[in-house]
Amino acid sequence: MINSMTAFASQQGAEGAVSWSAEVRGVNARGFDLRLRLPDGFAALEATLRKDVAARMTRGNVTLNLRLTRAEDANALQLDTAQLDRVLAALDQVQERAFAMGVTLGQPTAADVLTQRGVVTQARADETDNTALIGVLAENLATMLDDFAAMRASEGAALQGIITAQLDQIAKLTEAAASAAQDRRPEVQKNLTTALKRVMQDADDLDQGRVAQELALLAVKADVTEEIDRLRSHVSAARDLVSADGPSGRKLDFLAQEFNREANTLCSKAQSSALTAIGLDLKAVIDQMREQIQNVE
Repeated sequence: MINSMTAFASQQGAEGAVSWSAEVRGVNARGFDLRLRLPDGFAALEATLRKDVAARMTRGNVTLNLRLTRAEDANALQLDTAQLDRVLAALDQVQERAFAMGVTLGQPTAADVLTQRGVVTQARADETDNTALIGVLAENLATMLDDFAAMRASEGAALQGIITAQLDQIAKLTEAAASAAQDRRPEVQKNLTTALKRVMQDADDLDQGRVAQELALLAVKADVTEEIDRLRSHVSAARDLVSADGPSGRKLDFLAQEFNREANTLCSKAQSSALTAIGLDLKAVIDQMREQIQNVE
């Protein structure tokens, strides 16, 4: 079964004070190109995602976006207990020093203590420990990538049906070309015989061996047997690739070029309107098939 390089999947979720939305989309490409757009501080998640994507696909242009939203209380105030201890110890020393010098000081309130520098801080998103969140995201995004791979497979199944139908058309046209080539054989033979008689009328001073060679060459140039045989062979090879497991897009693309080459040669050798028409129909179907093959992984 073949896979398509075109697909899309998305996911939303939340963990604690953090919610996220993610999406992954793929389009066709000559090779494999992965672009990850993640928030800062998620290098560990990036490595995991690259591994997960590479395990599911080998070709295509894939873009994955992840957006995080933290709740308003995610940046709540935090108490630095170590700094608080230092402030309280300093206040205690001030009280003792004042008492020793006969100075009476009022007792500081909790509000006074909290206003001291460093006692209360505000948590910053980029200083948050993301280890637990990365684990949750890695698990959930793996599910999204499974959905993405499933869509690639579904699109691939549709492509397989289209390409198979086009191969059926090519096979049918190839047999029609073989029949048309057989039908035009008497006319080709008649034309060659006429040409031979015309040449031989004034052939007294010509090299008979050379004349025979030239006529044989003309006969070969008019023969489309090899082109038809190769078209049949290409159809068989393409059917095997379409039904085989694993990426086959590159091979199918190369084979489509070979199909087109044989169709062009068939048209150039046609020497009959019926065979020319079949050759043009072949080229049209082959071009349509090449467009579909561009999306095959």
